[in-house]
Amino acid sequence: MRAGKGIFNAKGLLCFVLFLLLLATTAGRAQSSFAGLEPLFTQPKSYTAYFAEKAPIIDGNINDDVWKKVSWSERFEDIEGDAKPKPSFDTRVKMVWNDTHLFIAAELKEPHVWATLKQHDEIIFHDNDFEVFLDPENTTHGYYEIEVNALNTIFDLFLPKPYRNGGSAMIPWNLDKLQSAVQVQGTLNSPKDTDQGWTVEMAIPFRSVSMGNDTKVPREGSLWRINFSRVEWDIEVKNGKYVKKKDKSGQPLPEHNWVWSPQGVVNMHYPERWGYLHFTKQKAGTREVDFKLPYAEKQKNYLWLVYYRQKEYYEKHQLYATSLGQLGFEEEERVVIENHTNQLQLEATKHQFMATIQGPDNAVWSINQEGLIQKLKNTL
Repeated sequence: MRAGKGIFNAKGLLCFVLFLLLLATTAGRAQSSFAGLEPLFTQPKSYTAYFAEKAPIIDGNINDDVWKKVSWSERFEDIEGDAKPKPSFDTRVKMVWNDTHLFIAAELKEPHVWATLKQHDEIIFHDNDFEVFLDPENTTHGYYEIEVNALNTIFDLFLPKPYRNGGSAMIPWNLDKLQSAVQVQGTLNSPKDTDQGWTVEMAIPFRSVSMGNDTKVPREGSLWRINFSRVEWDIEVKNGKYVKKKDKSGQPLPEHNWVWSPQGVVNMHYPERWGYLHFTKQKAGTREVDFKLPYAEKQKNYLWLVYYRQKEYYEKHQLYATSLGQLGFEEEERVVIENHTNQLQLEATKHQFMATIQGPDNAVWSINQEGLIQKLKNTL
């Protein structure tokens, strides 16, 4: 009896060790697959937006009771994350929502607040600005951008798909019934004093960022992709006015790009790198609601890995790889996520491709050559 039990335990132990070795091998192979692309696969940040029984007054004053009940985001970082120094001035945001609007409050510390652009849809980031990027569908296609300066001048645009995929900004599009306001803690455009900064409030109607005739109001647990950017120029005072510092050729020095969730690349138009906005019906000021990254978002990392590798391959060969093997994967890659095996596959021609991943729930997620993420089917 003991001998038999001992043999069983030995076999069980051997199987367990082999399983661990398989996991280690798979994990090692997966890590090597991401080599060179690590900045594009850091975990995006997340923020839980609580429900506001009473909407804040949109006047630029962020001391309303509702704002006092919710937490600030993390302070902004350089757009490339830890690869670059920390920003010189702090920036942070808060969000709440109700049945009709998403509300945003932002605080931008700044000793010299200035702005020059006054016409709607001018290129506002030529001034110091605050920017909002929204992808309510989490597909990287059909997303929105809002820019505002310290004069509360708005530049709003819609992109059917990112610039990298041939998208073109629809600048004549306006975010209908957007409310925004700015307050300056100091004196705008005056080098004679030292300012504290400026604050921004926005109320974004869900109707205005919904496709089709139906307004898509978030529900408990709804997940959007969102990011915030702050463009900051180096300035000096000449003839009593703020002017941008210039290099030896007379061109303005490159702007600083500070963001909430680091992109890992100097480009805000990688929507897959934006942070997660998690909606809860829990009222502002009540119990904390934890956010857990959905399993599907972890699966999508492997789709993006195939996408980036395909773009590298195309740049080198002027055509797409027609098999995973050409991209350094196994022909039918099995990837382990949270101890569950997922099947990664690729279908491609020279100028188009679709990669899919299928996991334990049998749902199939896909990505194509334009970076469009879709859920294809569920075979259950």
